[in-house]
Amino acid sequence: MPVRQSFIPVAPDGEFPLQNLPYGVFQPPTGDPRVGVAIGDQVLDLAALWRAGAFAGTAVEGEPVFHQGALNAFMALGRPAWRQVRDRITELLAADGGSSLRHDAALRAAALLRQDAVTLQLPAVIGDYTDFYASRDHATNVGTMFRGADQALMPNWLHLPVGYHGRASSIVVSGTPVRRPWGQTKDAADPAPRFEPTRELDFELEMGALIGSGNPWGESIPTASALDHVFGLVLVNDWSARDVQRWEYVPLGPFLAKNFATTLSPWVVPLDALEPFRVNGPAQVDPTPLPYLRGAERSWFDVQLEVLLQSAAMRAQDAGAQLSLCRTSFRHMYWSIAQQVAHHTMGGCNLRPGDLLASGTISGPTPAERGSLLEIAWRGSQPITLPTGETRSFLADGDRLTLRGWCQGDGYLIGLGECSGEVLPAHAGD
Repeated sequence: MPVRQSFIPVAPDGEFPLQNLPYGVFQPPTGDPRVGVAIGDQVLDLAALWRAGAFAGTAVEGEPVFHQGALNAFMALGRPAWRQVRDRITELLAADGGSSLRHDAALRAAALLRQDAVTLQLPAVIGDYTDFYASRDHATNVGTMFRGADQALMPNWLHLPVGYHGRASSIVVSGTPVRRPWGQTKDAADPAPRFEPTRELDFELEMGALIGSGNPWGESIPTASALDHVFGLVLVNDWSARDVQRWEYVPLGPFLAKNFATTLSPWVVPLDALEPFRVNGPAQVDPTPLPYLRGAERSWFDVQLEVLLQSAAMRAQDAGAQLSLCRTSFRHMYWSIAQQVAHHTMGGCNLRPGDLLASGTISGPTPAERGSLLEIAWRGSQPITLPTGETRSFLADGDRLTLRGWCQGDGYLIGLGECSGEVLPAHAGD
Protein backbone atom coordinates (compact mmCIF):
# COMPACT_ATOMS: atom_id res chain seq x y z
CA MET A 1 0.00 0.00 0.00
CA PRO A 2 1.46 3.44 -0.92
CA VAL A 3 2.53 5.64 1.98
CA ARG A 4 -0.02 8.39 2.60
CA GLN A 5 1.39 11.81 1.76
CA SER A 6 0.81 15.36 2.93
CA PHE A 7 0.00 18.09 0.44
CA ILE A 8 2.90 19.95 2.09
CA PRO A 9 6.08 18.70 0.35
CA VAL A 10 8.26 16.47 2.53
CA ALA A 11 11.62 15.15 1.31
CA PRO A 12 11.95 11.33 1.19
CA ASP A 13 14.37 11.51 4.11
CA GLY A 14 12.49 14.34 5.84
CA GLU A 15 11.93 13.97 9.57
CA PHE A 16 8.38 15.33 9.68
CA PRO A 17 6.08 13.51 7.25
CA LEU A 18 2.34 12.97 7.71
CA GLN A 19 3.06 9.87 9.82
CA ASN A 20 4.90 11.91 12.45
CA LEU A 21 3.08 15.19 13.33
CA PRO A 22 5.08 16.09 16.45
CA TYR A 23 3.83 18.87 18.71
CA GLY A 24 5.82 21.89 19.84
CA VAL A 25 5.54 25.46 21.06
CA PHE A 26 6.72 28.25 18.79
CA GLN A 27 7.05 32.02 18.89
CA PRO A 28 5.93 33.51 15.55
CA PRO A 29 7.44 36.76 14.22
CA THR A 30 4.46 38.61 15.70
CA GLY A 31 2.06 37.55 18.43
CA ASP A 32 2.27 35.28 21.44
CA PRO A 33 3.73 31.75 21.64
CA ARG A 34 1.30 29.01 20.69
CA VAL A 35 1.14 25.28 19.90
CA GLY A 36 2.08 23.95 16.49
CA VAL A 37 2.78 20.73 14.62
CA ALA A 38 5.80 20.13 12.37
CA ILE A 39 5.08 19.07 8.78
CA GLY A 40 7.96 19.07 6.32
CA ASP A 41 9.83 22.34 6.80
CA GLN A 42 6.65 24.08 8.00
CA VAL A 43 4.89 24.66 11.31
CA LEU A 44 1.13 24.24 11.35
CA ASP A 45 -0.35 26.83 13.72
CA LEU A 46 -3.03 24.93 15.68
CA ALA A 47 -4.33 28.10 17.32
CA ALA A 48 -5.09 29.55 13.87
CA LEU A 49 -6.86 26.34 12.86
CA TRP A 50 -8.88 26.36 16.08
CA ARG A 51 -10.03 29.92 15.44
CA ALA A 52 -11.10 28.85 11.94
CA GLY A 53 -13.26 26.07 13.40
CA ALA A 54 -11.10 23.23 12.10
CA PHE A 55 -11.48 21.28 15.36
CA ALA A 56 -15.28 21.37 15.54
CA GLY A 57 -16.64 18.11 16.89
CA THR A 58 -13.44 17.21 18.74
CA ALA A 59 -12.57 17.33 22.42
CA VAL A 60 -10.79 20.68 21.98
CA GLU A 61 -13.67 22.47 20.16
CA GLY A 62 -14.47 24.64 23.17
CA GLU A 63 -11.02 24.49 24.76
CA PRO A 64 -8.42 27.06 23.59
CA VAL A 65 -5.57 24.74 24.55
CA PHE A 66 -3.46 25.69 21.52
CA HIS A 67 -3.37 29.41 22.34
CA GLN A 68 -0.88 28.82 25.14
CA GLY A 69 2.91 28.79 25.44
CA ALA A 70 2.95 25.19 26.68
CA LEU A 71 1.38 21.85 25.82
CA ASN A 72 0.27 21.10 29.39
CA ALA A 73 -3.44 21.89 28.96
CA PHE A 74 -3.69 19.76 25.84
CA MET A 75 -1.70 16.92 27.39
CA ALA A 76 -4.02 16.88 30.40
CA LEU A 77 -7.01 15.95 28.18
CA GLY A 78 -5.84 12.34 27.81
CA ARG A 79 -5.29 9.83 25.02
CA PRO A 80 -8.81 9.82 23.46
CA ALA A 81 -8.57 13.60 22.91
CA TRP A 82 -4.99 13.33 21.58
CA ARG A 83 -6.09 10.74 19.02
CA GLN A 84 -9.10 12.80 17.96
CA VAL A 85 -6.92 15.81 17.30
CA ARG A 86 -4.22 13.78 15.56
CA ASP A 87 -6.81 12.23 13.25
CA ARG A 88 -8.22 15.68 12.41
CA ILE A 89 -4.77 17.14 11.68
CA THR A 90 -3.95 14.15 9.48
CA GLU A 91 -7.08 14.73 7.40
CA LEU A 92 -6.39 18.45 7.15
CA LEU A 93 -2.90 17.79 5.77
CA ALA A 94 -3.49 14.70 3.63
CA ALA A 95 -2.86 15.09 -0.08
CA ASP A 96 -5.71 12.70 -0.89
CA GLY A 97 -8.32 14.59 1.12
CA GLY A 98 -10.58 17.52 0.40
CA SER A 99 -9.84 19.51 3.54
CA SER A 100 -10.50 23.20 3.93
CA LEU A 101 -6.82 23.76 4.67
CA ARG A 102 -5.70 22.36 1.33
CA HIS A 103 -8.19 24.39 -0.70
CA ASP A 104 -8.33 27.63 1.33
CA ALA A 105 -5.39 29.88 0.43
CA ALA A 106 -6.20 32.41 3.16
CA LEU A 107 -6.28 29.72 5.84
CA ARG A 108 -3.01 28.24 4.60
CA ALA A 109 -1.41 31.67 4.73
CA ALA A 110 -2.58 32.12 8.32
CA ALA A 111 -1.80 28.63 9.59
CA LEU A 112 1.46 27.60 7.89
CA LEU A 113 4.80 29.19 8.73
CA ARG A 114 8.31 28.16 7.79
CA GLN A 115 10.19 26.60 10.68
CA ASP A 116 13.17 28.87 10.06
CA ALA A 117 10.88 31.89 10.55
CA VAL A 118 9.79 30.99 14.09
CA THR A 119 11.53 30.42 17.41
CA LEU A 120 10.96 27.06 19.05
CA GLN A 121 10.54 26.99 22.82
CA LEU A 122 10.36 24.36 25.54
CA PRO A 123 7.27 22.32 24.70
CA ALA A 124 5.88 22.16 28.25
CA VAL A 125 6.05 23.66 31.70
CA ILE A 126 7.94 20.90 33.46
CA GLY A 127 6.90 20.78 37.07
CA ASP A 128 8.94 17.74 38.06
CA TYR A 129 11.84 15.92 36.44
CA THR A 130 13.02 12.39 37.25
CA ASP A 131 16.14 10.89 35.71
CA PHE A 132 16.50 7.11 35.60
CA TYR A 133 19.55 4.87 35.25
CA ALA A 134 17.93 2.20 33.09
CA SER A 135 20.55 0.99 30.58
CA ARG A 136 22.23 -2.22 31.69
CA ASP A 137 25.13 -1.64 29.30
CA HIS A 138 25.72 1.87 30.65
CA ALA A 139 25.40 0.82 34.28
CA THR A 140 27.76 -2.10 33.69
CA ASN A 141 30.34 0.09 31.95
CA VAL A 142 30.31 2.73 34.69
CA GLY A 143 30.26 0.15 37.48
CA THR A 144 33.21 -1.69 35.93
CA MET A 145 35.24 1.53 35.80
CA PHE A 146 34.68 2.40 39.43
CA ARG A 147 34.11 -0.94 41.20
CA GLY A 148 35.44 -3.62 38.89
CA ALA A 149 33.63 -6.12 36.67
CA ASP A 150 32.62 -8.39 39.56
CA GLN A 151 30.67 -5.58 41.27
CA ALA A 152 29.60 -3.57 38.24
CA LEU A 153 25.88 -3.67 39.04
CA MET A 154 24.69 -2.81 42.53
CA PRO A 155 22.52 -5.51 44.19
CA ASN A 156 19.25 -3.62 43.59
CA TRP A 157 19.81 -2.74 39.92
CA LEU A 158 18.15 -5.78 38.29
CA HIS A 159 15.16 -5.55 40.66
CA LEU A 160 13.98 -1.97 40.11
CA PRO A 161 14.45 1.08 37.85
CA VAL A 162 16.96 3.22 39.75
CA GLY A 163 16.30 6.96 39.52
CA TYR A 164 16.75 10.33 41.20
CA HIS A 165 14.86 13.61 41.29
CA GLY A 166 16.39 16.18 38.91
CA ARG A 167 16.08 19.92 38.67
CA ALA A 168 13.25 21.14 36.40
CA SER A 169 14.13 24.85 36.53
CA SER A 170 17.38 24.41 34.57
CA ILE A 171 15.88 22.44 31.67
CA VAL A 172 16.50 24.38 28.45
CA VAL A 173 15.43 23.97 24.84
CA SER A 174 17.77 22.79 22.08
CA GLY A 175 20.11 25.50 20.83
CA THR A 176 20.58 27.12 24.25
CA PRO A 177 24.30 27.47 25.12
CA VAL A 178 25.41 25.71 28.31
CA ARG A 179 28.00 27.32 30.55
CA ARG A 180 30.68 25.17 32.18
CA PRO A 181 29.73 24.91 35.86
CA TRP A 182 31.81 25.41 38.97
CA GLY A 183 31.82 22.87 41.77
CA GLN A 184 33.81 21.06 44.42
CA THR A 185 36.22 18.43 43.11
CA LYS A 186 38.73 16.21 44.86
CA ASP A 187 41.24 13.85 43.31
CA ALA A 188 42.48 10.87 45.32
CA ALA A 189 45.81 12.55 46.05
CA ASP A 190 44.30 15.89 47.13
CA PRO A 191 44.34 16.63 50.86
CA ALA A 192 41.19 18.74 50.55
CA PRO A 193 38.58 19.57 47.89
CA ARG A 194 39.00 22.41 45.41
CA PHE A 195 36.39 24.83 44.11
CA GLU A 196 36.88 25.18 40.36
CA PRO A 197 35.19 24.84 36.97
CA THR A 198 34.60 21.22 36.11
CA ARG A 199 37.42 19.62 34.13
CA GLU A 200 35.25 16.62 33.19
CA LEU A 201 32.17 18.00 31.46
CA ASP A 202 30.22 15.23 29.74
CA PHE A 203 27.02 14.58 27.82
CA GLU A 204 24.51 11.81 28.35
CA LEU A 205 22.41 10.52 25.46
CA GLU A 206 18.88 10.04 26.77
CA MET A 207 15.23 9.94 25.76
CA GLY A 208 12.53 11.67 27.75
CA ALA A 209 8.85 10.79 28.26
CA LEU A 210 6.50 13.72 28.82
CA ILE A 211 3.55 12.78 31.01
CA GLY A 212 0.10 13.65 29.71
CA SER A 213 -2.71 12.58 32.00
CA GLY A 214 -1.35 11.84 35.43
CA ASN A 215 -2.64 9.93 38.44
CA PRO A 216 -4.31 11.06 41.68
CA TRP A 217 -2.06 11.34 44.69
CA GLY A 218 -2.09 8.07 46.63
CA GLU A 219 -2.88 5.91 43.60
CA SER A 220 -0.47 4.03 41.37
CA ILE A 221 -0.33 3.39 37.61
CA PRO A 222 -0.13 -0.28 36.54
CA THR A 223 2.69 -1.21 34.19
CA ALA A 224 0.27 -2.62 31.60
CA SER A 225 -1.52 0.74 31.17
CA ALA A 226 1.40 3.07 31.90
CA LEU A 227 1.95 4.16 28.29
CA ASP A 228 -1.60 5.54 28.19
CA HIS A 229 -0.29 8.28 30.50
CA VAL A 230 2.67 9.21 28.27
CA PHE A 231 1.99 11.98 25.74
CA GLY A 232 5.18 11.61 23.72
CA LEU A 233 8.97 11.36 23.57
CA VAL A 234 11.78 13.90 23.26
CA LEU A 235 15.56 13.76 23.11
CA VAL A 236 17.43 14.66 26.32
CA ASN A 237 21.04 15.63 26.96
CA ASP A 238 21.70 15.26 30.67
CA TRP A 239 24.88 17.34 30.90
CA SER A 240 27.14 16.04 33.69
CA ALA A 241 30.19 17.29 35.55
CA ARG A 242 31.89 13.97 36.29
CA ASP A 243 34.56 15.21 38.71
CA VAL A 244 31.97 17.14 40.73
CA GLN A 245 29.68 14.10 40.68
CA ARG A 246 32.42 11.74 41.86
CA TRP A 247 33.07 13.81 44.98
CA GLU A 248 29.52 14.83 45.93
CA TYR A 249 27.30 11.86 45.07
CA VAL A 250 27.92 9.80 48.25
CA PRO A 251 25.50 8.96 49.82
CA LEU A 252 22.50 10.63 48.14
CA GLY A 253 23.44 10.74 44.45
CA PRO A 254 23.92 13.53 41.87
CA PHE A 255 23.29 17.13 42.86
CA LEU A 256 25.31 20.10 41.50
CA ALA A 257 26.98 17.81 38.97
CA LYS A 258 23.73 17.66 37.01
CA ASN A 259 21.45 20.50 38.10
CA PHE A 260 23.15 23.24 36.02
CA ALA A 261 21.56 22.26 32.68
CA THR A 262 19.49 19.62 30.89
CA THR A 263 18.71 20.12 27.19
CA LEU A 264 15.47 18.98 25.49
CA SER A 265 14.56 18.75 21.84
CA PRO A 266 11.61 21.05 21.01
CA TRP A 267 9.37 18.59 19.12
CA VAL A 268 7.37 16.01 21.08
CA VAL A 269 6.72 12.90 18.98
CA PRO A 270 3.38 11.39 20.10
CA LEU A 271 3.31 7.71 21.00
CA ASP A 272 0.79 7.07 18.22
CA ALA A 273 3.48 8.02 15.69
CA LEU A 274 5.84 5.55 17.35
CA GLU A 275 3.33 2.70 17.56
CA PRO A 276 4.84 0.81 14.56
CA PHE A 277 8.20 0.84 16.33
CA ARG A 278 7.16 -0.70 19.63
CA VAL A 279 9.22 -3.78 20.45
CA ASN A 280 9.97 -6.16 23.29
CA GLY A 281 12.96 -5.40 25.43
CA PRO A 282 15.69 -7.66 26.82
CA ALA A 283 14.73 -10.79 28.72
CA GLN A 284 14.07 -10.04 32.39
CA VAL A 285 14.27 -13.54 33.81
CA ASP A 286 17.26 -13.61 36.14
CA PRO A 287 15.76 -12.22 38.27
CA THR A 288 12.15 -11.89 37.13
CA PRO A 289 10.75 -8.48 38.15
CA LEU A 290 8.30 -8.30 41.03
CA PRO A 291 4.65 -8.56 39.92
CA TYR A 292 3.97 -4.80 39.81
CA LEU A 293 6.72 -4.40 37.18
CA ARG A 294 5.44 -7.15 34.90
CA GLY A 295 3.12 -6.63 31.93
CA ALA A 296 5.53 -4.41 30.04
CA GLU A 297 5.40 -6.33 26.75
CA ARG A 298 6.20 -4.17 23.71
CA SER A 299 6.75 -1.06 25.78
CA TRP A 300 10.22 -0.42 24.34
CA PHE A 301 10.76 1.66 21.18
CA ASP A 302 13.23 1.04 18.36
CA VAL A 303 14.44 4.63 18.03
CA GLN A 304 17.82 4.97 16.31
CA LEU A 305 20.09 7.48 18.04
CA GLU A 306 23.28 9.32 17.17
CA VAL A 307 25.55 11.81 18.95
CA LEU A 308 27.56 14.33 16.93
CA LEU A 309 30.43 16.53 18.15
CA GLN A 310 31.71 19.71 16.54
CA SER A 311 34.65 21.53 18.12
CA ALA A 312 35.28 25.24 17.60
CA ALA A 313 38.30 24.37 15.42
CA MET A 314 36.18 22.01 13.29
CA ARG A 315 33.55 24.73 12.90
CA ALA A 316 36.19 27.26 11.79
CA GLN A 317 37.38 24.90 9.05
CA ASP A 318 33.92 23.73 7.92
CA ALA A 319 30.68 24.99 9.47
CA GLY A 320 28.95 21.67 8.72
CA ALA A 321 31.69 19.32 9.93
CA GLN A 322 30.68 16.97 12.74
CA LEU A 323 32.18 13.81 14.22
CA SER A 324 29.82 10.93 15.04
CA LEU A 325 30.63 9.80 18.58
CA CYS A 326 28.12 6.98 18.87
CA ARG A 327 25.10 5.31 17.27
CA THR A 328 22.76 3.11 19.25
CA SER A 329 19.06 2.32 19.77
CA PHE A 330 16.58 3.09 22.50
CA ARG A 331 15.46 -0.55 22.33
CA HIS A 332 18.59 -1.56 24.30
CA MET A 333 17.21 -0.14 27.57
CA TYR A 334 16.74 -2.76 30.29
CA TRP A 335 13.86 -0.98 32.06
CA SER A 336 11.10 0.35 29.78
CA ILE A 337 9.21 3.63 30.03
CA ALA A 338 6.14 1.71 31.22
CA GLN A 339 8.12 0.12 34.06
CA GLN A 340 9.58 3.50 35.00
CA VAL A 341 6.12 5.07 35.21
CA ALA A 342 4.78 2.17 37.26
CA HIS A 343 7.72 2.19 39.66
CA HIS A 344 7.58 5.99 40.01
CA THR A 345 3.94 5.84 41.13
CA MET A 346 3.83 2.55 43.04
CA GLY A 347 4.03 4.34 46.40
CA GLY A 348 1.30 6.83 45.50
CA CYS A 349 3.44 9.57 43.92
CA ASN A 350 1.25 11.64 41.61
CA LEU A 351 2.56 12.42 38.13
CA ARG A 352 1.19 15.56 36.48
CA PRO A 353 0.87 16.83 32.90
CA GLY A 354 4.27 18.05 31.75
CA ASP A 355 6.36 15.98 34.14
CA LEU A 356 9.51 14.64 32.49
CA LEU A 357 10.85 11.12 32.98
CA ALA A 358 14.30 10.79 31.41
CA SER A 359 15.59 7.34 30.55
CA GLY A 360 19.14 7.64 31.80
CA THR A 361 22.12 7.24 29.50
CA ILE A 362 21.38 4.98 26.52
CA SER A 363 24.28 2.68 25.70
CA GLY A 364 24.32 -0.48 23.63
CA PRO A 365 26.38 -3.67 23.88
CA THR A 366 29.28 -2.56 21.63
CA PRO A 367 31.92 0.18 22.13
CA ALA A 368 30.45 2.14 19.19
CA GLU A 369 27.14 2.40 21.10
CA ARG A 370 28.37 4.06 24.30
CA GLY A 371 26.19 7.05 25.17
CA SER A 372 28.62 9.25 27.13
CA LEU A 373 32.23 10.40 26.86
CA LEU A 374 32.90 8.79 30.23
CA GLU A 375 32.36 5.46 28.47
CA ILE A 376 33.65 6.33 24.99
CA ALA A 377 37.02 7.54 26.34
CA TRP A 378 36.83 5.00 29.20
CA ARG A 379 37.36 7.46 32.05
CA GLY A 380 40.00 9.33 30.06
CA SER A 381 42.26 6.35 29.35
CA GLN A 382 41.23 6.14 25.66
CA PRO A 383 40.88 9.72 24.34
CA ILE A 384 39.22 10.20 20.96
CA THR A 385 40.93 12.11 18.15
CA LEU A 386 38.99 14.72 16.17
CA PRO A 387 39.55 15.42 12.44
CA THR A 388 41.51 18.54 13.43
CA GLY A 389 43.99 16.47 15.46
CA GLU A 390 42.51 17.61 18.78
CA THR A 391 41.78 14.98 21.39
CA ARG A 392 38.89 14.68 23.82
CA SER A 393 38.34 12.74 27.00
CA PHE A 394 35.68 15.24 28.09
CA LEU A 395 34.09 18.29 26.49
CA ALA A 396 36.05 21.48 25.83
CA ASP A 397 34.77 25.05 25.67
CA GLY A 398 33.37 25.75 22.22
CA ASP A 399 32.32 22.14 21.63
CA ARG A 400 28.81 21.69 20.26
CA LEU A 401 26.96 18.46 21.01
CA THR A 402 23.99 17.37 18.91
CA LEU A 403 21.73 14.39 19.62
CA ARG A 404 19.54 13.04 16.84
CA GLY A 405 16.88 10.33 16.80
CA TRP A 406 14.70 8.67 14.18
CA CYS A 407 12.63 5.59 13.34
CA GLN A 408 12.85 4.18 9.84
CA GLY A 409 9.45 3.16 8.54
CA ASP A 410 8.44 1.54 5.27
CA GLY A 411 8.81 4.48 2.92
CA TYR A 412 8.93 7.19 5.57
CA LEU A 413 11.04 8.46 8.47
CA ILE A 414 9.87 9.52 11.93
CA GLY A 415 12.37 12.10 13.19
CA LEU A 416 12.74 13.60 16.64
CA GLY A 417 14.55 16.70 15.42
CA GLU A 418 17.72 17.55 17.26
CA CYS A 419 18.89 18.34 20.77
CA SER A 420 21.96 20.55 20.67
CA GLY A 421 23.99 22.87 22.86
CA GLU A 422 27.35 24.62 22.75
CA VAL A 423 29.68 24.69 25.77
CA LEU A 424 30.54 28.19 26.98
CA PRO A 425 33.50 28.96 29.27
CA ALA A 426 32.86 29.06 33.01
CA HIS A 427 32.12 32.42 34.59
CA ALA A 428 35.26 34.07 35.91
CA GLY A 429 36.00 33.24 39.53
CA ASP A 430 35.89 35.74 42.36
